[in-house]
Amino acid sequence: MTETVKLISPIDGSVYAERSVATDQALNAAVERARAAQSGWAQVSVAERGKYMLAMLEALFSMTDEVVPEIAWQMGRPVRYGGEFGGVRERASYMIEIAEQALKPVAAANPKDGFRRYVKKEPLGVVMVIAPWNYPYLTAVNTIVPALMAGSTVILKHAAQTLLVGERFAKAFEMAGLPKGVFQNVVLNHGQTEKLLGSGKIDHVNFTGSVGGGRAIEKAAAGTFMTLGLELGGKDPAYVLPDASIENAVASLVDGAFFNSGQCCCGIERVYVHEKVYDQFVEGFIAETKNYVVGNPLEQSTTLGPMAHARFADLIREQKAEALRKGAVAHINMKVDGDVAGSPYIGPEVLTNVDHQMSVMREESFGPIVGIMKVRNDEEAIALMNDSPYGLTASIWTSDTEHAISIGDRVETGTVFMNRCDYLDPALVWTGVKDTGKGAALSAIGYDNLTRPKSYHLKEKI
Repeated sequence: MTETVKLISPIDGSVYAERSVATDQALNAAVERARAAQSGWAQVSVAERGKYMLAMLEALFSMTDEVVPEIAWQMGRPVRYGGEFGGVRERASYMIEIAEQALKPVAAANPKDGFRRYVKKEPLGVVMVIAPWNYPYLTAVNTIVPALMAGSTVILKHAAQTLLVGERFAKAFEMAGLPKGVFQNVVLNHGQTEKLLGSGKIDHVNFTGSVGGGRAIEKAAAGTFMTLGLELGGKDPAYVLPDASIENAVASLVDGAFFNSGQCCCGIERVYVHEKVYDQFVEGFIAETKNYVVGNPLEQSTTLGPMAHARFADLIREQKAEALRKGAVAHINMKVDGDVAGSPYIGPEVLTNVDHQMSVMREESFGPIVGIMKVRNDEEAIALMNDSPYGLTASIWTSDTEHAISIGDRVETGTVFMNRCDYLDPALVWTGVKDTGKGAALSAIGYDNLTRPKSYHLKEKI
């Protein structure tokens, strides 16, 4: 009997899509095609590769009217937000634009008469992208486009919750006329994925997902010496100082905490507010949060859809219940149809009187709940921000740029924001520390992580 993967829609619990898992024979053939195509693809100029990527983007964008409701059906994001293609265009276009410069050979810093010495940036070979469901296009494009621009071939294995996204990418590349085997979408189970990673046939894998998933990837790849890019968990903090624009901080941090039902890698999960502005900030934050409308994501009035899966919503319910048992105060308690255990529909929640003995302040939530703590000074705020096994982003809210930098220098994180949050700038490297993983995406540094250095030491005068 053929094994299948079922995509269960969070909207109504129906089977929205079902696909057969690739046979071992089909998977081996896909890997062989990728390997065979890679040498020829590496000979294509960077400029020509860019033309294929731009054609792929236009093909993808032509599907917008179908893709927006498709995302809602797959993982629950409201259609009013229009999908992800604005960010896809920004990131992909930038990485295409800088490719020529970023991939140029690097000459030795100290010229020597009679010698030519430089380092070329060679493609890694076959790159596997294991993409998540929360931002299914944005997270995948972070690696797909630069890996292809660098001359590697790509095999995409998308999350079961967003199966159709891989098919959309495959269709767009086909419409762009990309040579066969250069990009392929596959449907695999966990066992097949682990076996493939341990086979030595993949040169690099980029995985976005849980810490447990990252550990499984590392274990599967052990001994192959393949390179890894792992973006794993997060518990991103914000610190609001007395000189911040409270109105701006409230509006931005509420959005940063609850957009996409809080299912954002760099979403705000905990907020530390200086005691001088704490009451004002909390009052504004609560009022702003109460404006959300939870419901069917296919309706334009809905601003917060269901979480992608009921078990994710149940985790939020558990974190809230534990925090309340330990003395936290819940301020929203929104009435939401279907908000019961076992349902993906859940309202946003704001907790105060929280501390770091509560899981909601230390363990990843990845949902629409946030705790707000009062702090006396920078020292206390920095200690609390660093009291986490994760480190993806941290945001600092102040009118003093130099002060923000001095605080940022002491925070254990991959990105420091000032007066903004929950955003990826493709000109800046995207990376994390501690259990958030390793590797780097976007920017010129992202290209360094998707290539291998090859030195040329040429004696021209004998």
